[in-house]
Amino acid sequence: MRLVLKYLDKMRCFRKRSTIPFLVALITFLLFINLYIEDGYVLEEDKRQLRETSMHPLNSERYVHTFKDITNFSGTINVTYRYLAGTPLPRKKYLTIGLSSVKRKRGNYLLETIKSIFDQSSYEELKEIVVVVHLADFDLAWCESLVQEISRKFGHHIIAGRLLVIHAPEEYYPSLDGLKRNYNDPEDRVRFRSKQNVDYAFLLNFCTNLSDFYMMLEDDVRCSRNFLTALKKVVASREGSYWVMLEFSKLGYIGKLYHSRDLPRLAHFLLMFYQEMPCDWLLIHFRGLLAQKDAIRFKPSLFQHMGYYSSYKGAENKLKDDDFEEDSLDIPDNPPASLYTNINVFESYDAAKAYSSVDEYFWGKALSTGDFYVIVFNKATKISRIKIITGTDDRQNDILHHGALEVGEKLVGTKKGRQCSSYITLGEFKNGNIEVHGVDHKIAFDIECVRIVVTASQKEWLIIRSISLWTTQGASQ
Repeated sequence: MRLVLKYLDKMRCFRKRSTIPFLVALITFLLFINLYIEDGYVLEEDKRQLRETSMHPLNSERYVHTFKDITNFSGTINVTYRYLAGTPLPRKKYLTIGLSSVKRKRGNYLLETIKSIFDQSSYEELKEIVVVVHLADFDLAWCESLVQEISRKFGHHIIAGRLLVIHAPEEYYPSLDGLKRNYNDPEDRVRFRSKQNVDYAFLLNFCTNLSDFYMMLEDDVRCSRNFLTALKKVVASREGSYWVMLEFSKLGYIGKLYHSRDLPRLAHFLLMFYQEMPCDWLLIHFRGLLAQKDAIRFKPSLFQHMGYYSSYKGAENKLKDDDFEEDSLDIPDNPPASLYTNINVFESYDAAKAYSSVDEYFWGKALSTGDFYVIVFNKATKISRIKIITGTDDRQNDILHHGALEVGEKLVGTKKGRQCSSYITLGEFKNGNIEVHGVDHKIAFDIECVRIVVTASQKEWLIIRSISLWTTQGASQ
């Protein structure tokens, strides 16, 4: 019995020794994060405590207390905002569009951006959005002058609750002097990008409870027609899949979509690291920390950068998104579905990457007759149009040389998952592509499966670049 107790005592000591270094490293990191949060300020006392903590072992009581403080990221930051135009909303909307703007040395595009948002939206779409403008300049005379102009041009939108203009007072900002000069940026550049991070943090914080989703735009952007309808299609197609940020433009902090529930954490994150790097770099780290490894960007882009002069020193900024399209109504619906294939997949080019507007594709190895790629809908639906493109510009021979497009019904469970037991052929692939219109007029039943079938073996590999499906209003519920 003594030997057993002695052995157990040794094991406890071993676990303690192996756990302590890990806990010390973890707690030091968490304390480093906590350093930056205290109602939006960086406090010298916190810095001193962090230095002391990193030099001395942590006792368990302090660990528990600190962890409880650090993990409270769900609450909003304590900032008292000024309403410059508009009043609090009576109900939540579908989408909040956030804009942060400061006085520019050359040019001002804010009014054009607001006009584009409203002009490119239908009356029904306008009911589901609210635009929040954060005038983040410390020049209050400039803010008041601009608010008067905004109120004059967009007064009816303000009255209808579609436009709010706010201001976060300067006293809530952390110090913007003596900041870290990362990347050898000049001092004024560091100050500009650091303040911009705080501007966005306060904007995100304000918008937390206004809607289900939040879209960040810059203040010099042009929108595509009916962008909200296109955006809702994409969100619906991602139902059941995990995402933190969807991108509808490849430029800067333009067209980035979040769940509103993530805004408090993102606001805290920007405040914690406000002096470390530009906001669009921080966003990549944020989504990575929340386990979205890769960017999810959709084409065509729904927003275009239109400013010629940057808000930093009025420098020229000619960046354009060449994936932008003025008319976005042709974006497919792609109803939520499960995807199956028996084709040998190359590396990480899996089946899901063909079934979206994301700039990725499915890539499979050499094909045999009878190989398939099948889409099984979560709910039976009516399809009006199907368009499938294989191959890419740089791999023009990796197409489906011989294949058929089929639609099916009567789902049954199999060892390999759900499959339809009855199919009808809609057509054959030609030069690797197929497009069928009026599917709902040709097929009497609500479709449960769409299947691509290989009708002849090929040694060439297969890239399915995109699968696009459009539904009708009569889809089954």
